[in-house]
Formats: sequence, C-alpha cells, structure tokens
Amino acid sequence: MSATEPKKIGIEFSVVISCYYEEKSIREFHRRLKETLEKTGRSYEIIFVNDGSTDDTWERLKEIYHEDEHVFAIINLYRNSGQQAGVTAGILEARGKAIVLMDSDLQLAPEDLPELIKKYDEGYDIVSGYRVQRQDTVFRKIPSKIANWIMRNSSGIPLTDFGCTYKIYRADLVRAFEYGPFNIFRTADVVSRAGRCVEVPVQHFPRPYGKSGYTFWRLWQYNMDNLVRMSPRLFQWMAILCLFVGFLFFIRILSAFFLDYRIMKEITPGLILNVNIFSLLVIVGILSIIGEFSMRSFLALYRIPAFIVRETWRRDNP
Repeated sequence: MSATEPKKIGIEFSVVISCYYEEKSIREFHRRLKETLEKTGRSYEIIFVNDGSTDDTWERLKEIYHEDEHVFAIINLYRNSGQQAGVTAGILEARGKAIVLMDSDLQLAPEDLPELIKKYDEGYDIVSGYRVQRQDTVFRKIPSKIANWIMRNSSGIPLTDFGCTYKIYRADLVRAFEYGPFNIFRTADVVSRAGRCVEVPVQHFPRPYGKSGYTFWRLWQYNMDNLVRMSPRLFQWMAILCLFVGFLFFIRILSAFFLDYRIMKEITPGLILNVNIFSLLVIVGILSIIGEFSMRSFLALYRIPAFIVRETWRRDNP
C-alpha cells in the first residue's frame, strides 16, 4: 500500500502533535486532550512526534504510549527539524478521515476542540482556530502578522490566523499532496486547495513552561519560505507595478508636448541620487529572492530530507 493511501479503518480523527521540549507540559496536555476526545464520543487516535527534544520529552511520550491505547504511534526525530516537519512525520502515520493539529505547550486549550468539530460536521474542508486574545510577545506577533499576510496572498484564502496550529483538515485533502521528508506539510498549500474553510475563535494562554521553538529568526525563515513559494505571484505583482510606473513616466513625457503644467517640473541631482539608491535596494532585494529560490531548487535537486526518523513505536493495525 502506498504511503499516501489512507488505511481502511474506521477512525474519524487522527490527532497529530509535534512536541519540542515539552517534558513538563506533555502529561497535562495528554490528560486534557484525552478527556476532551472521550467526551465527543467519536473514534480517534493520537500520534505524538518528538521534534528532536533532548530533554525527557521522549521518555514521557513512551510512558504515555504504554498507558493509553489510543496513542497509535510515537515518533522520535534525529534532530529538531521544525514544527512543519514534525507534523509531516505524524501525518504519514495518520489513519483517520480527518487530521487534527494542535500544540502541546498548553497555550491552546484541548477543551476548545468540540467547537471545531461542530463546524467540521457542517461539511467544511478545513476548520481553523484563530487566537482572539493572543498571549505572545511583540517579537512573535509582528513576524506572525507578516506571515499571515504572505499566506493570505499566496493561498487566496482570507483566513485571519494561518499561524494558529489548531486546525481540522479532511485527510484526503492533505494526503493528495503526498507529503514526506522531501515535501513537508505547509498550511498555505493545503488551504489554497480547499473548497470550504471556516474560522473558529479559540482561547490562547501564556506559555507555562520553557520557551517556544519559534524564535524570531525561525519565524523570519518561515516567512522567507512562504515568500519564495509565492514567487510566481510575487513577480506578477512586480511586473504590474513596473508597467504602471512606466506608464506614468510615459504620460509625464507626453504631457510635456501639450501642457504647460508638468509633473515634477524640476529634477534635481539629489532626487536622482535618492532614486538610484532606492532602485539599487529594490534590485538587491529582488536578486536576494531569486537567490533564495535558486538555493532551494538546488537543495531540492539533491533531495536532502527535511527530517529523518530515529525511532517509531506503532501499534499493530487491528
């Protein structure tokens, strides 16, 4: 059976959790998640991925695996590869008709899941949580706003909070992308191909333990990745802008033959210098984007995996 084909089993929800330094929070998170899922009365499985944590997160996950038969698989990655890579590793093990994603750091409440399920039952392809009162620092909020803007434009879907992990996806929609180590899960990709999306407000709390793996630098890299992936549309916009500005210059030249009034009557050396500096910065920025795109194409050609699984504990299929 292909890795992209759903396994024939009657599981409704596969809950995929990527963990990074969660030794202090993972037990409380699991307890609350299990209690919430049991109350829904729906069939489910839980898949945990340890994203290269070097604390006792993996040990806690092994304990939970032995204690809870609903934990279908736990996966240990060789090194920290990022949340999207961790989610991809979990998706490859998922057997459910829908895939539920959420964070395990207790900033999102498992108790909000029934509200997302209600909307999912209405026939939506993706149900996305959005954090109404986000409890993060400004250094995380600003890059997140930039990421939301980029993903809204690259996907064409006006979601408020792409960065909120809390989402339910129809599994066949996700599996259609054939994700794996060489093609990792990306929210904007899946959202852009969904027919019906809806957002549900969810609670957001300060992180009680440790620090987030999403540093300012990692968020910047994430934004660059999304920017590169929307390159065709980005260059279309730049082409339209250049043509528009060129048209304005043409109008300015043409008006000089017929009108006494001229746009920008006097062009000073200072203005020319400023225009040249601005043009240089724009050119360097465009070349940087092209260079990033070329580098990613080079790495993709050499098929360097985004993540490598060190160890997987998986229950036998019933």
